[in-house]
Amino acid sequence: MAFLCIKDLRVHYGAIEALQGVSLSVEQGQIVTLIGCNGAGKSTTLRTISGLLRPTSGSIAFEDRVIGGAAPHDIVRMGVVQAPEGRGIFANMSVMENLELGAFARRDAAGVAKDRERALELFPRLRERLRQNAGTLSGGEQQMLAIGRALMARPRLLLLDEPSLGLAPQVVQLIFRIIREINESGTTILLVEQNAHMALEIAHHAYVLEVGRIVMSGPARELARSDEIRRAYLGVA
Repeated sequence: MAFLCIKDLRVHYGAIEALQGVSLSVEQGQIVTLIGCNGAGKSTTLRTISGLLRPTSGSIAFEDRVIGGAAPHDIVRMGVVQAPEGRGIFANMSVMENLELGAFARRDAAGVAKDRERALELFPRLRERLRQNAGTLSGGEQQMLAIGRALMARPRLLLLDEPSLGLAPQVVQLIFRIIREINESGTTILLVEQNAHMALEIAHHAYVLEVGRIVMSGPARELARSDEIRRAYLGVA
């Protein structure tokens, strides 16, 4: 059984069926990416995995435990943690306070301190701004904080929703380098990303979502060479 296994997932917003029978799997230790156009259902998929949306039908299992429909805080305790689209930081709280909130479900003070140090090693800019209000950070720094906060929950599966959104190309390169580093240190990642080129470059496996349905999947390198993918998502004529 896969680390994360989703079968025939259907999700509605009122009368609109946003996910129409999505099935995908994530193997432990991999980076798996979900690419597609705006409105395809990528963020809906992540929000349903993390418990923010309830599925209409279908199943979501993490390490053979059914998590579909469970409360978000229980899913975090199981080891599935999301860094949301738009960063979702607490602007009027300091960088340190935001990081501490990421560990809200933990009681192991020594482990929390160790993970905070790890986050600050990954993102040295945050160390320089620990007492600064998060709302005064640049867009790139806020994204670093969102990922750092998620790491404070010690995820076994990290859900990343559009980490490159609105960032300068040089910052995007930095963020993706750190995503790869997080994965190489043992964290499995499910990445939703509109920058298909960057996503396919770092992922092991990829799924293409169109209007709520998976239309293509396979090893990321193979999809990156697909003429159809190159035309639709990589801007190659």
